[in-house]
Amino acid sequence: MLKRLLGLAPKLEADGSYSPSKVALKLATSAKTDFENISYQKYQGKKSKILAIFTEQKNMTMQNGKMFSTGNHPVEALLPMLHLKNAGFDFEIATPTGKPVIFEMWAFPSKDEHVKAIYNEYKKDFERPKKLKTFIDTSLANSESYAAVFVPGGHGAMLGIPEDQNVGKILNWAHENNLFTITLCHGPGSLLTTTLNGQKFLYEGYEMAVFPDSVDKQTPMIGYLPGHMPWALSEKLKQLGAKVVNTKSDDTVCLDRKLITGASPLASNELGKLAAKTLLKELQ
Repeated sequence: MLKRLLGLAPKLEADGSYSPSKVALKLATSAKTDFENISYQKYQGKKSKILAIFTEQKNMTMQNGKMFSTGNHPVEALLPMLHLKNAGFDFEIATPTGKPVIFEMWAFPSKDEHVKAIYNEYKKDFERPKKLKTFIDTSLANSESYAAVFVPGGHGAMLGIPEDQNVGKILNWAHENNLFTITLCHGPGSLLTTTLNGQKFLYEGYEMAVFPDSVDKQTPMIGYLPGHMPWALSEKLKQLGAKVVNTKSDDTVCLDRKLITGASPLASNELGKLAAKTLLKELQ
């Protein structure tokens, strides 16, 4: 009752899940982003496509049994897409089984015209994305048309995707064909797929920015999460040999070989800039 009075109680949704409290939303979300509308020298070559792998799952069951209403964080998805689109790249939107993309709409920056514009531009693709299996069957032979694979963050990126063998096949394909892999926040959970079926972790020894487990442990106190996380992403990556470069949920970004990563929603703009500039430099 006291938490509810203070605005610290997570909000109960119609399906029994919980979205962040009023205080958490005030502290962690904003109606406008820090997007910089940069005019890049647009890419003109053949490798103009980027495969974007989104989650189709909404509810994460926490250690206490409560469900967190999650999905892909809209800022973490759409700001990098804005930069890459401005740099001349286009997106194929996919989910594991072709079900619609799920966004954390409680985090949508409602007064950001740039974000709203690209969301509306790809809305039909978000509603009817490709199946990953279809992409594997039809597009793996066309690696010369692709520049990168992008996996947005949001806690929902830890649902289904880290166990999906098709994601693992695609990340291995990207690695073998010198494509970039771009991800941020909880999106690096996708990198765990490269260990499925007893394979060695593809990114052992890589430096990367990832959302800190220490912050996930603290956020239930302000009602951002309705309980503690089911598992710790940063710790799992470190155990496999990843070198996590950040300790805070800040705007840290990292480029190591063909892997481009960011630490949190606050890194979305910087990740987009780094990805756009890196792809233009490497592919021109």
